[in-house]
Amino acid sequence: MAGVTIRDVAKAAGVSTATVSYVLNNSRQVSEATRRRVIEAAQRLGYRANITARNLQASETRLLGYTWRPTPPDQFNPILDQFLNAIAQAAARHEYHILTFPTTSIEEENAIYREMVLTGQVDGFVLSNTNLDDPRVRTLLDIGFPFVAFGRSNPEWDFPWVDVDGTYGVLVATHHLLERGHRRIGCLAWPEASLTGQYRLEGYREAMTDAGLTVAPEWVRRTETAYEDAYRAACGLLSLPASRRPSAIVALSDLMAIGAMNAAADLGIEVGRELAIVGFDDAPVARFLRPPLSSLAQPISEVGERLATMLIDLVNGRRPAQAQVLLKPSLVVRASSAFRYTD
Repeated sequence: MAGVTIRDVAKAAGVSTATVSYVLNNSRQVSEATRRRVIEAAQRLGYRANITARNLQASETRLLGYTWRPTPPDQFNPILDQFLNAIAQAAARHEYHILTFPTTSIEEENAIYREMVLTGQVDGFVLSNTNLDDPRVRTLLDIGFPFVAFGRSNPEWDFPWVDVDGTYGVLVATHHLLERGHRRIGCLAWPEASLTGQYRLEGYREAMTDAGLTVAPEWVRRTETAYEDAYRAACGLLSLPASRRPSAIVALSDLMAIGAMNAAADLGIEVGRELAIVGFDDAPVARFLRPPLSSLAQPISEVGERLATMLIDLVNGRRPAQAQVLLKPSLVVRASSAFRYTD
């Protein structure tokens, strides 16, 4: 509804315009029931704070919103740490800052986006871990609010994103293993619902096809990123009969690769001599493992710089010079996969 004012919101919510102002500006305590009634009325009417008018009286927010899922205490997510650091530094170079907030579900995240747009708390959003039919992308496209994403979604949805080419990366990693003499190569893959996982698995399958090799169904084990799940999946791979057992494994994350390394050790298989393993992310811990882990390094600093620049262009009414960018990871070869395998 065009031209919706706080008077319209006040009437729909059954409160005074002052109360609407208190809620939208978070300037005075009101009951949670009243706050929710005002927010719901404003969202139903399509109200959006007049940020331009507000900025004539005060400084711009110069804040970019970013939310994430907290990492469970028994896992690690080095890419999240690197990404937060990268976008924060890139935004600061443009005199913007990142407002971060954790959420536990897509639904909660979407509700926060709607409320923050409504109340004018940020100038734009950075999304990550996107997927097909991603409701966050759809919501922000429908609202028409500036946002960028680290990751892709539906091909027909036109929005600015930067992603790392997982297909290319896993293709390079698998070719590396093939060049080292491996023919039975397994893959610790993510569940089918993961778009990023689909891209990465595609690289593995493409490399095996290029080499004229058929991928045995039991060589692809789908699992969550969690260490315990990857450990169990690797045990299944490495417990196959000798004629079918992979001599190399590509894991879609370093944490999964570590699960595979420990599974091999517990089964009496020596990584770096009898079994090759390659991970993805090149986490700082990769170089300190025994043997050091080969892995695909993501250009996270460049991802952060490009996303911040894109978003700042959007919030200032400029079209980004390049709105969809696919960057290539690089393979870092270490002792876990450097040996030449002879059957």
